[in-house]
Amino acid sequence: GLRELAQRLGITHQNLFRYFPTKEALIDRVYQEVYLSRWQPEWESLLRQPKRPLEARLTDFYKVYLHAIFRYDWVRIFVFAGLKGVGISQRYLTLIQAKVIAPLAIELRLLAEGPRARKSAPSAEEMEVAWGLHGELFYVAVRRWVYDMPVPDDLDGIIEAAITRFMQGAPAAMRSISKQRPSVKTRAQTGSK
Repeated sequence: GLRELAQRLGITHQNLFRYFPTKEALIDRVYQEVYLSRWQPEWESLLRQPKRPLEARLTDFYKVYLHAIFRYDWVRIFVFAGLKGVGISQRYLTLIQAKVIAPLAIELRLLAEGPRARKSAPSAEEMEVAWGLHGELFYVAVRRWVYDMPVPDDLDGIIEAAITRFMQGAPAAMRSISKQRPSVKTRAQTGSK
């Protein structure tokens, strides 16, 4: 609660209330300071350079992104907020999904299916494939800052290896998803939508 927080900070409850009249206002400020302030719009441009190979763009993005979030406070607040259901984690993951994961899923579909690829929003299955890389790299931070396990100092090497694995497997997974999807002709014949 706010009283306990004020006590831990060594300030009066009234002083804390002066700046944050509600717990939600405090949570919103933490979200702005710890998460949104670290997000750099330039990162999005690293991902959206269609003339460069996807693997190179992912490598450039995750090298700056992982270094920015690979911090004790960032990871622990993120995990704790998710467990407590205060909404910070969900808000941030919505941002990541819109700016990183959904565009990646579409690019993977295009890579896997070529010019015949559908031009529509990614399916839930395609999104899961795209989340795989992000989840793998975030888990390195969880191992370090939540479980206090040693991880290699060379984050760039971890990133490069993860992206190599991802780029070898993700297109195949997307092709598999595509094969399982009923064709337009099949749907028309069965009357399904």
